[in-house]
Amino acid sequence: MKIYTKTGDSGTTALFGGARVPKHHIRIESYGTLDELNSALGLLRSGGVPGDLDGFLMGVQQDLFVLGSHLAAEPGKEHGYLPELEVGAVESIEQEIDAMEAVLPALKNFILPGGHSLAAQAHVCRCICRRAERLVCHLAELETTPPEIVRYLNRLSDYFFVLARTLNSRMGIGDVEWKRT
Repeated sequence: MKIYTKTGDSGTTALFGGARVPKHHIRIESYGTLDELNSALGLLRSGGVPGDLDGFLMGVQQDLFVLGSHLAAEPGKEHGYLPELEVGAVESIEQEIDAMEAVLPALKNFILPGGHSLAAQAHVCRCICRRAERLVCHLAELETTPPEIVRYLNRLSDYFFVLARTLNSRMGIGDVEWKRT
């Protein structure tokens, strides 16, 4: 199979279902940003995330691929071949957040992205996740979109914030506090 098809040379791309839309369409921006988040998460994982955290992150990468496939599908058509969105995925994220927060010091100040390079990369993932969430919210105002995608992304961005704090803590680095000047 060739990687290039030349069908997008005119500035359009196909959704699952056959409809062609401009490459700048909000649906394409939405799942493209999920792909960007997945790539940033792959970079984070390649940096040596501790094993007990890495397994969950691998599952998040799998979930992001599933969410992207649903966004890449033409709305209003039956797509029985799409992978199912995992029931309980949002609750799993909440459980991970709760477990990490249970061992972190209470947050008393705003914090800046930084500290250890893994924590800084987790903050990059958080920011990309927030952008993806904004785009999917916009898409949901215009077209049918599975509502669980917004819930998942909202919780996932919180997870990345707590993950950054956890990574700094495990590396012996405190949170980088914002100081009013």
